[in-house]
Amino acid sequence: MWTISDFPTYGMLSGWSTHGKLSCLYCIEHNKAFRSKHGGKITFFYCHRRFLPMDQPYRYQSDKFLKGVTEWLPSLPRRFGSKMLFVVSNFMKRHIRSSSHNDKITGFSVKHNWVKKSIFWELPYWHTNLIRHNLDVMHIEKNFFNNIFYTVMDCPNRSKDNVKARLDIQLYCKKPNLHLQQDASGRVYKPKGTYYLFKKQQQEVLSWMKELSFPDGYASNISRCVKEAQCKVSSMKSHDCHVFMQRLLPIAFRP
Repeated sequence: MWTISDFPTYGMLSGWSTHGKLSCLYCIEHNKAFRSKHGGKITFFYCHRRFLPMDQPYRYQSDKFLKGVTEWLPSLPRRFGSKMLFVVSNFMKRHIRSSSHNDKITGFSVKHNWVKKSIFWELPYWHTNLIRHNLDVMHIEKNFFNNIFYTVMDCPNRSKDNVKARLDIQLYCKKPNLHLQQDASGRVYKPKGTYYLFKKQQQEVLSWMKELSFPDGYASNISRCVKEAQCKVSSMKSHDCHVFMQRLLPIAFRP
């Protein structure tokens, strides 16, 4: 009736490439994604506020998101399956007539990201589905957990809070406390964010995780993943990350 997958597989199943600025099949050319100057990655940092109610205070904050910018645009209308089927069919017809199957379809990554017409469109009910492709939340949640956990624990090689990220923050955000600083000797350094745990606090979290126990079948033995000597956590499965994100993270990182 529908598909459930992670984001790269979503691209394979839908026929819409999930790379680049047009990776969202519903927003397409109307999104505000851009490539960060220093990090070099496509970011959707400024795409979410338009989906909030028009009287939501976040829309009018010019210092909490992209600095100096407020959001007045309404949310995008829902794209119905019948219209999407018409669009992808027209792209495929023009592509087959004009070029080789190995060539990119005209307008790719500028006006669209279609790479093929998915075989699912041949199902008679497919265009009537409200949601055709679902994202596997628990699979994606593992990536979010790793990014949050290792950033808060200040792991040098796995934290997303690196020098390039700080340079992009300085360029796009109004957060002077996170800008790179220079000491008296001329050495550039990153000020500690309020979200960092210090060494003693990290040890407290790891010691607490080492003593965790759960009801049978609730989660695996997370304590086995804790390496106190190296001050790290490894080999956690997707479901363990889900349990930690949903139940343990507020407890572990509270004051």
